[in-house]
Amino acid sequence: MREGFNEDGLVLSRDYKNTMEQVLLPALREKAERVTVRGAGNQTLQCFVYENPEAVHGTAVVLHGFTENAYKFSEVIFSLLENGFSVVAYDQRGHGESWRDEGVKADPSLTHVSRFEEYVEDLKAVCDQVVSNLPKPWVIFCHSMGGAVTSLFLEQYPEVFSRAALCAPMIAPHRNNVPLLAVKAICRGAKLAGRGKKRIFLSKPYAGPEDFDTSCATSRERFDWYDRVKEENPAYHNNGPTYDWTLESMKVTKKILAPGAVERIDCPLRLYTAEDDNSVLPAEQGTFIRRVKDGKREFVKGSRHEIYRSTDEVFFPWWHGVLQFLKDEA
Repeated sequence: MREGFNEDGLVLSRDYKNTMEQVLLPALREKAERVTVRGAGNQTLQCFVYENPEAVHGTAVVLHGFTENAYKFSEVIFSLLENGFSVVAYDQRGHGESWRDEGVKADPSLTHVSRFEEYVEDLKAVCDQVVSNLPKPWVIFCHSMGGAVTSLFLEQYPEVFSRAALCAPMIAPHRNNVPLLAVKAICRGAKLAGRGKKRIFLSKPYAGPEDFDTSCATSRERFDWYDRVKEENPAYHNNGPTYDWTLESMKVTKKILAPGAVERIDCPLRLYTAEDDNSVLPAEQGTFIRRVKDGKREFVKGSRHEIYRSTDEVFFPWWHGVLQFLKDEA
C-alpha cells in the first residue's frame, strides 16, 4: 500500500492536498494521453486516455455530471488504474475543455445543450473512436447527469458495456418543489422569446469559492482541493444552466422511462442512491432500477449527491464495493 493511500488507491484525508498534488496528479499526467474526439455535429470533445499495460480488468469509462469535468474525477481515475483498468474520461460538451456553443462562450460558467441526445451521441463517438482500441471488457462509471446519458446510451446500445455503475444518476432532476409542467412552460416561453441560451432565472454566474455547507460533498478535504482547482481554471467554472439545458433535463425522465426502453439494458447495473441528495429525485431512480433485468440499488448512508466526495468513512467502503462490481468480483 502506498503511503497516503488506502488499499484501493484512494487518498487518505489526513494529508489530502499534498498527496493529490505531489503524488497522484503527477502520476496521472505521466500516463495521460489527450485525444480530440469528434462528437455530435462534428464538435470537439477533450478526451483523456490512460492506457494501463496491466489492465487485467479491461477498460473503464468515467463520465462526469452536470457542471463537472474529467479532472474532478482524478482520484477515481487513479484508483481504477491501480486496480487493473485502463481508463477513458472526457469533458462532456459545454463542460471543461470541450466544445461550447458560440451563444454561451462569453460566460464560461454557463452550461448549455441544444438536445440531450447530443450527450448520448458524444458517448457513442468516444466509444467508437477511443474505447474500441482498448482492452475488453468495457465498463462505465458515471455520475448524476452522466447517469442519465449512460442510461439512454445503454437502452440504445446494450451491447457496448459489460457493466455499469451509476452514482446518484439524474433519472429525474430535482425541481425544488416547482411543478414539472411549470418548469417546462417557463423554459419553453424563454425559448420562444429567443432566450434559450440565456441563464435561467435565479441562477448567478460563478463568483469564486463556493460554500462547503451547501455543497454536494461531505469531505471537507476533497471539497477544498477541487474548489481551489475550479477557482483557478476558468474552463471549470460551470455552475448554472441555460433555459435550453433546463428544458432538456426536464424531458429526460420520460425518455429514459419510455415503455420498453429500460428493459433493453442487458448488462449488470448498480445504482447508488445518496442518503441526502438535493440534486436528483430518488423515486424515479427506484422506478428505473426495478425495470432493469440485472439491476440492483444500494443506498449510501452519510452521503450527499457527490458520493465520490464523501468522507473516508463513507467513500472508502462504498468505492471498494463499486470496484468489486466493476471487476465482476462482487
